[in-house]
Amino acid sequence: MKGWEITHKATIYIAEEMGVYLKKSALSPNIRERMDHSCAIVSADGKIVAQAEHIPVHLGSFKIGVDNVLNYLEKEGMELEDGDAIIFNDPYISGTHLNDVGILSPIFYNSKLIGYAINKAHHVDVGGPLPASLNPNAKTLYEEGIVIPPTKIVKKGELNREIISIIKNNFKVPEVSLGDLKAQISANSLGIKRIKQLIEKDNNAINAWKESISYSKNLTLNKIKSWKRGTYQAEDYLEWKDNNLIKLKLNLEIKEDEIIADFSGTDKQIDGPLNAVLGVTYSAASFAIRSMISDVPTNDGFYQIIKINAPEGSILNPVKPAAVGGGNVETSQRVADVTFLALSKFLDVPAASSGTMMNVMLGGIYRGKYWSYYETIGGGSGARPFEDGVSAVQNNMTNTLNTPIEIAERQYPIFFTRYQIREKSGGNGKYKGGDGIVRGFKLLSDGTLSILADRFKIGPWGLKGGDNGKTAKISIAGKEIKDSKFSTTINEGEEVIIETPGGGGYGSPE
Repeated sequence: MKGWEITHKATIYIAEEMGVYLKKSALSPNIRERMDHSCAIVSADGKIVAQAEHIPVHLGSFKIGVDNVLNYLEKEGMELEDGDAIIFNDPYISGTHLNDVGILSPIFYNSKLIGYAINKAHHVDVGGPLPASLNPNAKTLYEEGIVIPPTKIVKKGELNREIISIIKNNFKVPEVSLGDLKAQISANSLGIKRIKQLIEKDNNAINAWKESISYSKNLTLNKIKSWKRGTYQAEDYLEWKDNNLIKLKLNLEIKEDEIIADFSGTDKQIDGPLNAVLGVTYSAASFAIRSMISDVPTNDGFYQIIKINAPEGSILNPVKPAAVGGGNVETSQRVADVTFLALSKFLDVPAASSGTMMNVMLGGIYRGKYWSYYETIGGGSGARPFEDGVSAVQNNMTNTLNTPIEIAERQYPIFFTRYQIREKSGGNGKYKGGDGIVRGFKLLSDGTLSILADRFKIGPWGLKGGDNGKTAKISIAGKEIKDSKFSTTINEGEEVIIETPGGGGYGSPE
């Protein structure tokens, strides 16, 4: 093993350790149990050096987000000092959505800036009119929650009490969010400590980072040598209100030294939360491409070969202040699907997975105190060219765990009535798509339920003659709800039953 490779592996493990530290220190089940967070180490010039294998929709967006944050700081004349930390969640800077609160901390060694530690974590509630801040009815960013531009939350090791006060008075469950923020700041502090220890052992570590980035780029180019050159087209659709479908169109061009994902022809942005900022589009397309390349370090070297063209004003590159909460969680899934579909024209890829994160947002007043709950529910993965799909898993742009029923019932006024595999929901084929999930619950008091989901009208596609997976279903008090994006009041004791899609089948059943 070469010297730079040892340093490269050590830096990845530092990012992984940051993630473990963040998970164990967080207060919210969404981070502590579901692990809805991501961590990375960045060079002084803003290049992704190493990232832990956390949430795909976070990871690719770091490339866009870090550039945007550093450019913002430079434009505003904000200088970073040792012991500072920057907080941000503006999607048009961070590259995801408001719930993903980012913390970026500079790493100084011998008074010289050598890099940054960065993490993102999905906060259950960042303000706005609805519990969990994912508003199916939002038309603008301002209807989704509070927008935080890059601002110092820590100055020379001291918490900025003014920022803390703003959070306390705008986030609906501030005691939980402040606990999660402190866990994020501490995770970065651990990363800084470990990087300094690494440099003390290897004073050539910075050059080693450059070597690993160069190696990753060369290795990626070598891996795609066998890919057939050309441009491959694909289309897929998101569901919107009044039975409207939103088209995502992709021209995927495979060249010798780069891959270009051109989304020209995709529908324009909408007055709704399905718009995806460019960071999400980049992240989802690069995830699908990365999934078809084995054993490549996912750092700036890999990202250098991926180019994205998403016309400004389209649903994949909206103009601020368009609402974007659902773009991160639902549109990202469809970008991954359409990219896989284009790749299927010349590679053996799986059929479509469930295609929705099935976002469930709950909240209200219970025993005189406001509460807010968020979870995503997995589904079936698509059948593979050589094997059945997997049942009841989180697919594509999410890599989170489920929220254990015991934890949710202990901390929230929720009673779960069922949690099982949705039998026979995967598409038939030579290889069968994985089955989805059935999850049912009741509230112990009146509250608000919001759903942001998809694949209610068009099931996940099969490949090579395989059938589509079954579409999603939701019922409240025995009445089926046809809409995949809604918010409603539910009464104490009314049962909500959610059935997630199965994956598509692969190959003819014959």
